[in-house]
Amino acid sequence: MIKRILLIPALLFVLGTSFAQQAKVVADKIAGILGDKIILRSELATAAADMQRNGGTATDECTILDNMLIQKALVLQSERDSLPVSDEEVDAELDQKIRYFINLYNGKEALEQIAQRTVYQLKQDMRPSIREQRQAQSMRQKIVEDIKITPTEVKDYYEKIPKDKLIFYESELQLSQLVLYPKASRDIERLAIDELNEYKKQVEDGSKKFATLAQFYSDDPGSKEKGGQIELNRNDSKMWDPIFFATAFRLKEGQVSPVIKSKYGYHIIQMVSRNGDDAVVRHILKIPQITAPEISDATAKLDSIRTQLMANVFGFGEAIAKYSDDDNAKSTAGQIMGRDGSTFLTIDQLDKDMVLLLKNSNLKAGEYSKPTTFTDERGKKGVRIVLMVSKSEPHRENLKDDYNRVASRALDEKKSAVLEKWFGSKIPTFYIMIDGEYRNCANLKKWATNSATAGN
Repeated sequence: MIKRILLIPALLFVLGTSFAQQAKVVADKIAGILGDKIILRSELATAAADMQRNGGTATDECTILDNMLIQKALVLQSERDSLPVSDEEVDAELDQKIRYFINLYNGKEALEQIAQRTVYQLKQDMRPSIREQRQAQSMRQKIVEDIKITPTEVKDYYEKIPKDKLIFYESELQLSQLVLYPKASRDIERLAIDELNEYKKQVEDGSKKFATLAQFYSDDPGSKEKGGQIELNRNDSKMWDPIFFATAFRLKEGQVSPVIKSKYGYHIIQMVSRNGDDAVVRHILKIPQITAPEISDATAKLDSIRTQLMANVFGFGEAIAKYSDDDNAKSTAGQIMGRDGSTFLTIDQLDKDMVLLLKNSNLKAGEYSKPTTFTDERGKKGVRIVLMVSKSEPHRENLKDDYNRVASRALDEKKSAVLEKWFGSKIPTFYIMIDGEYRNCANLKKWATNSATAGN
């Protein structure tokens, strides 16, 4: 039986492809075919290694092949049904995944160095898998889009769970925040600009090398050790500050830009080399320092906003839209999310400044903290007020406190049953070949009974 329908991620770990290309430990041979879709033996080995490198649980090749066949079947049916997948959808997901891995490895250059491929090359490698994944997701959604769950079904599902198997939840929080980033004074901004202009002058008169100045004076920890060097590609514009990116590509080799302002601070940029859409540049970043008066002004403004929130002059979502300096917060009403996308957070998922704020304020659900200073993941100083949306005590799962979670699992189980039935009807309509090496895989028997088995 198909207990759980899994879609193979387009890129479980972005470096897996590169590692597989560098060390061809497993000879390529066909592990399976579904319709006109071929699965190679090396793909299974790479996927298994990727899962382990990405911190996942080791998965045997039988399970991986099963999941790949499931995805191929969904893709084939989506092609039969002409389900659309646009280039825009694929490009958007590619950008999102690349941004994730750049953040994971603390910079584009580090990612490219480890992968031994440019971001542009990685995108080209990933594109077919992303498109296939989107096709499979669209088909899966079409199959289950009309499936609903009733309260009675949720109750029946819950009552079938043995009491000792009910999930135990630690204390969980739902938090929203309104953030202001104080702006440096004009005098301090002028100082940063003057410093950069002096560096530019020293490079242009030949008294100093740009790379040396970057190593000593740049405020960008990701590039300063490399003399401020960054690699750019024209196709990656969405990943960079637009002013920085546009300025860099206007430069000629050896030329140093005027001082420019990005969302990170002030820069000068030098074009090192250019080859078509690829460019190597150096930059020096100066972040104007925030002083006590700016912090005090932001705190006073947030204190006034908090007073109006407590008087119900406007709601928190409206305050976020009107006042927040965090662009990402405006689409989530300031809600803080974990890496898995969940809004339920445990204390270990919070930054140290947030932990301290909660410890000192003892907020209850519906209450707002006083304005408090913090330092974000980029080292930028800010001031925020925090709304405690909800706070749960440690408890065993129950329908009163955890209905939505139980309902979600019950709905997933119902959808899985529908998908299982769908596969049962569709498998006989596909041409299937499975290599004889996998003939003893129990989870592949549903495919093998309809396949032409290859090998000994």
